[in-house]
Amino acid sequence: MKLKTISLPELNNLDPTLESTFIKMGEEQGELAECIGKFRNLSGENNNLSEIEIIEKTAKELMDVAQTCVTMMFKLEEQYGINIEDIRKEHIKKLEKRGYIKKNSL
Repeated sequence: MKLKTISLPELNNLDPTLESTFIKMGEEQGELAECIGKFRNLSGENNNLSEIEIIEKTAKELMDVAQTCVTMMFKLEEQYGINIEDIRKEHIKKLEKRGYIKKNSL
């Protein structure tokens, strides 16, 4: 199993709540969907961006989605004592059980 590690910072100059983070997640997901729609010419807009420009914008929007998800994980740890590392391990086991990845020890 290939494991890609991307580290994102805790937003230490904001005080988001679970609710505001969830709403932000939806906003960022919408921006990602807009990029993919442009890439597939499904947006109904005149698109004047090149394919590589759209793909790069898509990657940037995906990073915004990831940052928002990580921010929610930080909040769950801080406010509710959730152990995200335990959740991550359970998630990998679930992926293995469903056959999405080959079983491998990390």
